[in-house]
Amino acid sequence: MSALQELWTQLCDAGGFDLALISRLSPDAAARKIFTPGAFGGIRLRHFHRTEVSYRVAGQWESGAAWFADQSKKTRQNYRRGIKALEETGEVRFRLLAPDEPLQPVLERLAALKRKWLTERMRESDLFEEGVPVLAALVDALARAGVLHIFVLECNGVMVAVSINFVQHDVMMAFVTTFDPDFGRASPGVILLMDYVQWSIDHGLSMVDFLCGAESFKHKFSTQAVTLESVIGTRTAQGALASLADRVLQTVRQMRERSSAPPEGRDTPTQAEAALD
Repeated sequence: MSALQELWTQLCDAGGFDLALISRLSPDAAARKIFTPGAFGGIRLRHFHRTEVSYRVAGQWESGAAWFADQSKKTRQNYRRGIKALEETGEVRFRLLAPDEPLQPVLERLAALKRKWLTERMRESDLFEEGVPVLAALVDALARAGVLHIFVLECNGVMVAVSINFVQHDVMMAFVTTFDPDFGRASPGVILLMDYVQWSIDHGLSMVDFLCGAESFKHKFSTQAVTLESVIGTRTAQGALASLADRVLQTVRQMRERSSAPPEGRDTPTQAEAALD
């Protein structure tokens, strides 16, 4: 906590920015002591309207197999069908990378798959650009901290799904995941997720946190949903102007939503028709 406080103070003192937006704050995050509006040190922060949802898997299962058995019949069948479809190509293997295993080939494979996925959806991300060292630096920091867990699903020796995770306070956190769309018929990403959830339970972890993102597969497997909040602060006149413009836009949006909603206490046409039947 002291290191984070010092870093935040140094950033605020150094300047070079107009506006600070701290997002994805978990309700139990230690950083809240620093980024809480009105807290001492750094620029003044206030609550921001942007929120996201963190989906999590938590429960009292005796084993990973017990968790698997607790899933719906359709989910279990789809998992087995996916494994069978992959086995048509070759041997299927789920594993956790060893601590001394070279990371570069895995990161290159993951980044290539992510770029392909982003291109198909007309999106961009600097994190996965070829030659950009950010992802490797983040993974290296996790490895040096002793919390890195990289799970892979291989088919005939080829990685068809990868998940870069880390463990903190007995919680498995899914940081970056991807899969090979050429094997999409088998849903290798879902198979890998179900495998590392079972692994986490078998190794005594209390929770699997999918972090931010409202993807449907996260909602499907989660047992908890936690709202992640944001705070914002301005340092310059330009930052204050941008913040004011955002507040005005937010107010206009809320007014439009209220005006388009049916008056409180009155039936909507559908309800009124139903009342007449």
